[in-house]
Amino acid sequence: MSLLLALYAGAFALVSAGLAVTRPNAVHALLYLVVTLLALAVCFFALGAAFAAVLLIMIYAGAIVVLFVFVVMTLPTSPEASARERLALRGAWPLPLAMAVLVVAPFVFGQFGIAADTAAAPVSAQQVGRLLFGPWAVAIELASLLLLAGLIGVRHIGRSDRASGKRP
Repeated sequence: MSLLLALYAGAFALVSAGLAVTRPNAVHALLYLVVTLLALAVCFFALGAAFAAVLLIMIYAGAIVVLFVFVVMTLPTSPEASARERLALRGAWPLPLAMAVLVVAPFVFGQFGIAADTAAAPVSAQQVGRLLFGPWAVAIELASLLLLAGLIGVRHIGRSDRASGKRP
């Protein structure tokens, strides 16, 4: 039953990921991205990785996508720019589609080519916390500073006084 649920959620994730990529409205695409991440969390949960499922929901579907929505909402868009972007992206489908097929095909046909030597050991939340706040603490803080710099850059680019020619 759990394998069937994982397969169903995986198929649902593929469909919603396709819709996330093909939507011209960025907010709609982000909503489909949330659905994709939630479906992947169901896959993880059905396959016995409940902790990974909870982390996926909290970190990606919760924090990162909210950050993306904030960025999209602060950027000014005009109908002319949207039409120009849609026209530019019309001919860009073959290469990403071919790359996606090449990445997904080995998983679909089960040709991984790597034999596991040992069984995977379960990892507790306490072990993950020790790693994140121990040797990886500096990397986590640098990633958060990078996200903060990105937010400041988006706010600077999306200022409304910039379009009118006023100086701060």
